[in-house]
Amino acid sequence: MNDADVSKQIQQMVRFIRQEAEEKANEISVSAEEEFNIEKLQLVEADKKKIRQEYERKEKQVEIRKKIDTKISNDCDYYDAWLILKSIGSLCEYSMQLNASRIKVLQAQDDVVNKMKEAASKDLLNVSRDHHVYKILLKDLIVQGLLRLKEPSVLLRCREDDLHLVEDVLDSAAREYAEKANSHPPEIIVDNKVYLPPAPSHHNSHESYCSGGVVLASRDGKIVCENTLDARLDVVFRKKLPEIRKQLFGQVAV
Repeated sequence: MNDADVSKQIQQMVRFIRQEAEEKANEISVSAEEEFNIEKLQLVEADKKKIRQEYERKEKQVEIRKKIDTKISNDCDYYDAWLILKSIGSLCEYSMQLNASRIKVLQAQDDVVNKMKEAASKDLLNVSRDHHVYKILLKDLIVQGLLRLKEPSVLLRCREDDLHLVEDVLDSAAREYAEKANSHPPEIIVDNKVYLPPAPSHHNSHESYCSGGVVLASRDGKIVCENTLDARLDVVFRKKLPEIRKQLFGQVAV
């Protein structure tokens, strides 16, 4: 397979992944918007009901106060003071309830965003299943890490399952780096004693895991480039979080 075929296959893979991601995002967005609208409507209706009840209660208090004013003028000042203090207490209680409702809405939004990230993280597991495509990706990740470190000798760690794929692309990755950096090919030492965690499993869902990729470091360990798929997802997610929230929830004031 020549470079053109490889490039064409990579582009097809990228378009396929992008289409799946867009479909997944649209599906989550629609579901999240429905859940959020229902939750928001319930909160609004509940607040409206509380406001109506509070208004009716205060209206009754005003009527009672008027009746008392016509009968007992000497007690008027004391009763007015009592009503004011009680009204202040009611307003404080309403303010606390309103803040609690806002917190619930924000928590619901965070839950939707976290579910979206979890879904994207699960989709990362499919990347390493196609060994041919994944091998090309590993080489690109290694080259990118080398360009960031710019060290003559680096230490590389990968998953134990990916070791043979990494070893197959080391030489080509070093040559590509040398061409792009206009320098000598670096020495790449693969750590055969300490591996990155394996892919997540249902049996060990609480243990650390790695969906693929590599970690490169300078020989002294002072400079580290974490170029795993999970790390890349975290970076992209942090950068795109405002845009994701806008797409999911719009300009919703809470």
